[in-house]
Amino acid sequence: MNTTELEAVFDELWPLNRSLSGEGNRRSFAILNHYMPFNIREIPSGTTCFDWTIPPEWNVNEAWIKDDKGQKIVDFRDNNLHLLGYSTPIHETMSFEMLCKHLYTLPDFPDAIPYRTSYYSRRWGFCLSQNQFDKLDKTAQYEVLIDSRLDEKGSMTVGEATLKGDSEKCVYLTSYICHPSMANNELSGPLLLLELYQRLKQKHLRYTYKFLLMPETIGSIWYLSEHYQEMLQNTLGGIVLTCVGDRGNFTLKRSRQGDSLFDRVASYYIQQEKGTLIDFFPSGGSDERQYCSPGINLPFCSITRTMYEQYKEYHTSKDNKAFISFESILGSAHLLERIIDTLENDEIFINLMPYCEVQLGKRGLYPTLSAVGNKSDELKAMMWLLNYSDGKHSLFDIIQKSNISLDSFLSARNRLLEQHIIKKKS
Repeated sequence: MNTTELEAVFDELWPLNRSLSGEGNRRSFAILNHYMPFNIREIPSGTTCFDWTIPPEWNVNEAWIKDDKGQKIVDFRDNNLHLLGYSTPIHETMSFEMLCKHLYTLPDFPDAIPYRTSYYSRRWGFCLSQNQFDKLDKTAQYEVLIDSRLDEKGSMTVGEATLKGDSEKCVYLTSYICHPSMANNELSGPLLLLELYQRLKQKHLRYTYKFLLMPETIGSIWYLSEHYQEMLQNTLGGIVLTCVGDRGNFTLKRSRQGDSLFDRVASYYIQQEKGTLIDFFPSGGSDERQYCSPGINLPFCSITRTMYEQYKEYHTSKDNKAFISFESILGSAHLLERIIDTLENDEIFINLMPYCEVQLGKRGLYPTLSAVGNKSDELKAMMWLLNYSDGKHSLFDIIQKSNISLDSFLSARNRLLEQHIIKKKS
């Protein structure tokens, strides 16, 4: 996909009111399914998953506040963030003093609407900018309407897409679908998954790839409650993708294991991009907290650009289309593709001619005229590969030591295999 195509998908998804459940999520999947064939499941409200329960399904028809002149001063239709997530229904007239108890603002960011939710405690509320709040008449009466529905017989919508590889060993690429009207903290993740799916489906894959898209926290908890036993057997690793559309440098949050192959490969490429490496922490973040919980402890990393909570626009109306770059999303896809390509090709080789250097020149693999500086990266990779094809070092081990590109190593590997100088370790 190019930036124009990504932007078109973004524009379709942007207006929809996504949450833990509801029609906004289903409509979002209907759009995404044009580009990626999700297996969609509806998980009934009330379903128990470990210590959690799937909440009622939440849908909203309209929600607004009117002043005593009948003018709408806050309207859910203007911005989904105006309504506190999972607000209960209400239609009452009340004083400013009473209304104030249900209003949320950001005094330090006065022109931004905050994002607030109350998934597991029943309440109602509205979010507005501090500038809007300051204009409210403190002596007026206000009519409040929230036409919402919490359905105990509803469901939570989750999606999984699979690209089968030669091996049952699985790589998980995950993001979430539960935030309304946020660009970096919501839509950049699903858009990146779409792009990665389009790229990977054109390759012959060694591993199987599962793309997971579901509500944050409760979605991954449900998924693990259903699948963690098989995941413990078949998982190579996973990456949680969030906040990958801004213009900042990359950040890798390592898995709880910290030293898995996934951690090491991702760390290597993040460092090449002048990014930041952070050890796992359970006190915040995204779904890596669930995949890295102590009873499961899978090697799931998290990749962001500017990390959540580290940019002012996070969880506000300022995390909008202007804040992200579709070129940045494609750049994030390029980084992930390099990580995946390295994992796909990380094999161990054995040098069949290990006694001193192989005479490459007589095989057409070495320049016949000597000169300072005439060794190509492919030739350098060939010499590194010959020296470390000892049945112990994998291709990625050698890349790390040499700091030569994967492409150069793949070309060198292929030529050495053709000449029967190395072989794959069985």
